[in-house]
Amino acid sequence: MRSRTAIETLRGNKSLIRVSEIPYEVNKAALVKRIDELRLLKKVDGISEVRDESDRDGLSIAIELKRDVDAHGILNYLFKNTDLQVTYNFNMVAINHRRPEHVSLKTILSAYLEHQQDVIARRTKFDLDKALKRQHIVEGLIKALSILDEVIKTIRASKNRKDARDNLMSAYDFSEAQADAIVALQLYRLTNTDVTALEAEAAELAKAIDSYQRILADPKELNKVLRQELREINKTYRNDRRTEIQAEITPLTISTEVMVPDEDVVVLVSRDGYLKRSGVRSYNASDPEDNGLKEDDYPIFTEKLSTLNHLYMFTNKGNLIYRPVHEITDARWKETGEHISQTIGLADDEQIIATYAFEDLKAPGEFLIATDDGYVKRTEFKSLLPGRTYKSRAIVYEKLKHPEAHVVDVTYLAKPEETSILLMSKLGLALRYDLAEVPVNGARTTGVRSMNLGDGDQVVDLQLVTDADTVSLITQRGAFKKMAAKEISVTTRARKGVQVLHALKSKPHEVVDFIKLADATAALEVITDRRRMHDILPAEHPLNNRYSNGSFVIDTESEGVPEILRLKPTILTLS
Repeated sequence: MRSRTAIETLRGNKSLIRVSEIPYEVNKAALVKRIDELRLLKKVDGISEVRDESDRDGLSIAIELKRDVDAHGILNYLFKNTDLQVTYNFNMVAINHRRPEHVSLKTILSAYLEHQQDVIARRTKFDLDKALKRQHIVEGLIKALSILDEVIKTIRASKNRKDARDNLMSAYDFSEAQADAIVALQLYRLTNTDVTALEAEAAELAKAIDSYQRILADPKELNKVLRQELREINKTYRNDRRTEIQAEITPLTISTEVMVPDEDVVVLVSRDGYLKRSGVRSYNASDPEDNGLKEDDYPIFTEKLSTLNHLYMFTNKGNLIYRPVHEITDARWKETGEHISQTIGLADDEQIIATYAFEDLKAPGEFLIATDDGYVKRTEFKSLLPGRTYKSRAIVYEKLKHPEAHVVDVTYLAKPEETSILLMSKLGLALRYDLAEVPVNGARTTGVRSMNLGDGDQVVDLQLVTDADTVSLITQRGAFKKMAAKEISVTTRARKGVQVLHALKSKPHEVVDFIKLADATAALEVITDRRRMHDILPAEHPLNNRYSNGSFVIDTESEGVPEILRLKPTILTLS
């Protein structure tokens, strides 16, 4: 049962929800208090005031809304979360055919009609029996009046009333009932007028008897009587329906914008799985470097987002963790935040390798996914939409072939690009081919072979490049190298590739990671296995050919072995 409401337009792009009727048994004062509580607790954004304006002319609740808000969305939220709409329950157990049953409305109506048919049949049978008895008496009286002199003579010759009755029955073939009626007949009834009245009554009785017999013999005739009586009930007791019955229930769609205020926040996701959102004021009042993370952890995603945005976090074990930004723990910038394992269990060696934010869940693009054991695929965004259990269970976006395998790169493509894929392996091989060679696969698939790897080799990363791009790589010995992407020719998928390092017999270099230089002036950051960070300015290094090992930039003995090469994060400047 839903309240009768209307949305009124006010000046200044404001609107008002007017409630003129509320469901049966709903307390108006409690309803107004509940709506006002939702406003004060900010469970729904957009209500500025709630007023009870009821008077002698009727009920009226005014819910005034703020400027430029979704009035229909707020109304749907109130329908769902207050007694503006209720489900009215009643007991559907009834005695039907002498036994209790759980009956439907149709069964109730059918049982009522069946009962009324039985009532009419019993009543008609009673009226028929009564009419037949009266007809028999009237026939006897008319016969007696036709031989009145003989009847009087017989009665006068009788000893008493019983003897008179018996004499009439034996002399003139009257029945006992007819004889009793004749004996009881008063003298003033023995006139021509009464004979005429008796004949008229006999005709009426014959007509009524015929009608009763037709009703009892033909169900259609009985139903005619039932219809007429129902019309009389309708005419006598009818009043206009107070509620409106709708054939279909209008679905209550509630957008996130109605329940969540649109606020700017800074979202941080760390490599080890910590995440938080902080207000812009908290971020500006703190040192951006003082982010509350542990010493050996570091942020891989820091962006200013809206609370209405959606966050996709991809782990190296092929799991996708989804969170609406407004559901991320709200914490001060100096606090650590929550660990994702508090709600979703992660493996001990599982790390978040890529994070993307989206305005809505209707993004048109796809994800390019590569694994270290040489597989690659493209998966559409719509294949990775969150389900009902997203809070407690991760989405599998990559089915790994081997337990020890892991994902090395997840790249979001807003639209298909005419570009090429560049892969590098640990042993210094690079392979480049067109993106179009990678087919689109579903979420729970492995994909196709990306690179033909030799024994002990593995893919370290993937980048999308053109001939105009420059790439940089870092080796496990701390050597940095910058080279043109066109040094690696475009071939086809699943080949071995070409050498991009000079082979050494003693202490050969191995590629740890590589990156495309989108900006020649941008700084790079190397993170070692000791979680030490080393900055590199690519502009200070010359372009090398394919067979060069670059130049040493990191002392591995003091800083550790390089693990990750990435663009140096920039500090957000927020107003």
